[in-house]
Amino acid sequence: MTGEFTGKVAFITGAAHGQGRATALALAGEGGRIAAFDVARPLSYPGYEMGSSDDLASLAAACGKLGTECLTFAGDVRDDAAVTSAVSSTAERFGRIDILFNNAGVCGYGLAHELTEDAWDAMLDINLKGAWLVARRVIPLMIAQRSGVIINNSSVAGLRGMGRLSHYAASKWGLTGLTRSWAIELAQYGIRVNSIHPTGVNTPMNDGLAAMEGLTPKEIAERSAGNLLPVPWIEPEDVAHAVLYLASDRARYVTGAPFVIDAGLLSR
Repeated sequence: MTGEFTGKVAFITGAAHGQGRATALALAGEGGRIAAFDVARPLSYPGYEMGSSDDLASLAAACGKLGTECLTFAGDVRDDAAVTSAVSSTAERFGRIDILFNNAGVCGYGLAHELTEDAWDAMLDINLKGAWLVARRVIPLMIAQRSGVIINNSSVAGLRGMGRLSHYAASKWGLTGLTRSWAIELAQYGIRVNSIHPTGVNTPMNDGLAAMEGLTPKEIAERSAGNLLPVPWIEPEDVAHAVLYLASDRARYVTGAPFVIDAGLLSR
């Protein structure tokens, strides 16, 4: 540990488990203070298990053992009042927000002509609109600081099409577009904005999708990904490492960029 993020504050959505949790712990391990936001309850769509209030509590305890503080907030990224309250509380407690990791997201399968309107709306509202709702509350703080880093968790599906995932791909392509547009708007304030594009990740979401499809997690990863390297998925820590790089001064001139962590999938 180098303490690279000592004095920095990270606001992370979808933080209770998976990629968000791994990133929160990685930043905390480098001295960062964490604001962890998660829905922390079941959702009717997509239907698999979400993070929980217990997950948030254990994350805060783990950050405490690493010698840093973690605020926790149970809320839905589609709920502007909950987002506004969490961002305000974070700013009041820590005085700033240096890093926003827009990580909250869901995935679900379905042919385009068979999707329900509710499924379409939930996917776009959580994955795309939710990222915007959070960012629009954080960005004014970063503008006032004249510094900050926003990292949007897109997907390989944000750079290519995928069958039975048209609503997911639409949300992730939209997030890629938001990233590049925000990079243009915010560069004058010293704010960098980048997107990351993982292949399948070994998380509870992957397990939930597998159960819904009647497959093992490995089978769902292999069917969805088709990685060039001989692995069915990457680990949440691989995503965390990418976020730490993009959030650090080592990436000080990286903005508006798609950062691919795909085990070679897009090279096929």
